[in-house]
Amino acid sequence: MYSPPAVDKVTQEVVPILILVVAISLVVARLPKVEVGLSAAFKRRRIMNWVPLGLTYAFLYMGRYNLNALKDQHLITGKEFGEIDAIGALTYGFAFLVNGPLCDRLGGRFTMLLAAAGSAVANLAIGIAYWHKGAVPTVAVLTVLNAINMYFQSFGAVSIVKVNASWFHLRERGTFGGIFGILISIGLYLAYDWAPKLADITAWKPTLFVAPAIFIALSFIASALWVRDTPKDAGLGDFDVADASSGDDGPPDKAWVVIKKLLTNRIILTIALISGCSGFLRQGILKWFRSFANGVGLNIKDPVTHVIHNPSFIVEHWGMVSCCAGILGGVFAGVLSDHLFKSRRPPVAVALLGFLLVGSIAMIPALAAPIAVTFIVAFMAMAVIGVHGMLSGVASQDFGGRRNAGTATGLIDGFVYFGTALQAFVFGTILPESTIVGPDGHTMVTNPAGADISQWYGWPIAMAVMAVLGIILALTVINARVQPKKFVGQVTSDAADLPKATATEKT
Repeated sequence: MYSPPAVDKVTQEVVPILILVVAISLVVARLPKVEVGLSAAFKRRRIMNWVPLGLTYAFLYMGRYNLNALKDQHLITGKEFGEIDAIGALTYGFAFLVNGPLCDRLGGRFTMLLAAAGSAVANLAIGIAYWHKGAVPTVAVLTVLNAINMYFQSFGAVSIVKVNASWFHLRERGTFGGIFGILISIGLYLAYDWAPKLADITAWKPTLFVAPAIFIALSFIASALWVRDTPKDAGLGDFDVADASSGDDGPPDKAWVVIKKLLTNRIILTIALISGCSGFLRQGILKWFRSFANGVGLNIKDPVTHVIHNPSFIVEHWGMVSCCAGILGGVFAGVLSDHLFKSRRPPVAVALLGFLLVGSIAMIPALAAPIAVTFIVAFMAMAVIGVHGMLSGVASQDFGGRRNAGTATGLIDGFVYFGTALQAFVFGTILPESTIVGPDGHTMVTNPAGADISQWYGWPIAMAVMAVLGIILALTVINARVQPKKFVGQVTSDAADLPKATATEKT
């Protein structure tokens, strides 16, 4: 029986999604376990807590990176995208100065719901503007609405870390960092592959923003129903997670006190600077790879026939590849941290930044054979998502402590987005456009400069410089670890083993 084209398109993508779900399930099930004396009932309730919270975070990613499709489909230029993205990234970074302390005061559950509500409305507003105009909104409109979206998005990272800081013992957090990487990867897959596919299937371009808004709204409902800030709020007993807040159940410190402690502590400030390097590298890979591929002639789609010339699986399924790479990178980083480096995070950063340096250097000669670059970039995506999950998702919990995890995460993730803003300005300026306005003044045509390999050398060279800087910084704090029973800002380079959890649960 004949299936309509839209149904065929959906069918072609359902099987890969099912494979991906099975792969994620197997990876999570096979993650090395760190036993800290928790009951099966506690673990079951914890799963029910972090799954809806994590899916909300993944859908927030879908509603953040969907903007890339406008550049990848040549609806806005690379320079315009760089400007919009840089302002959004700066908004995201500076928002942490307010939103991190707010998260510590109001609780991660409340601020995650705030993130979901604000981002859903912002994405819906872009979709409505797109529909009303009948074309892509102006750069000014996109800049303002994206900045609003990024403000609310900034609650997401601090919220997920804040909640999970009360549910995961210090010894388990490396493995959770792997799960955190999986969640990020799912969001990238949805943003890069499914947001534009849904727009194609519905033949309605505003779907690119409306669909993420709907998914975020649904995840808002799930989080409101099942997520709780602490085990105690979920009807369980107190749980000592042995981090920097261990032994102190008082309210969060005043924001200025926490920020001062964080900014005057060499180890925490160094981790924040490393995160800035990882932010530059992460977005340099994720946001500019398809621009390179389109510029040099990989995976070019004819605007009339929609036939893809010189097809590349990695380019066509960049979201899927990023997702798989992120899963592997996150799990690899988590296992290394918890089992090889005894819950230390900087050594993992050194190893993965080393991979990124090797990849960046390898890209320079490989530019002459663009298809080879696709495999190198997939390898680098694995490493960079692992670094991000380990620092923003785990180190911030360790050194901030569960009481002040929001503010600590805000500082560290804020530096990530300062690095993101820097790469947006740098690459938006130095890299060639894949398309330019044709002689008629409005039709987009292929930019000859985009096919000139010599125009792309700045891409890997800039990433190599950032990787070297990140490695140097990470080496200066390679033995840093938390000293339990201390407050935020008091960390040590002592390699002594950490104590197991102490947990009591109500029956």
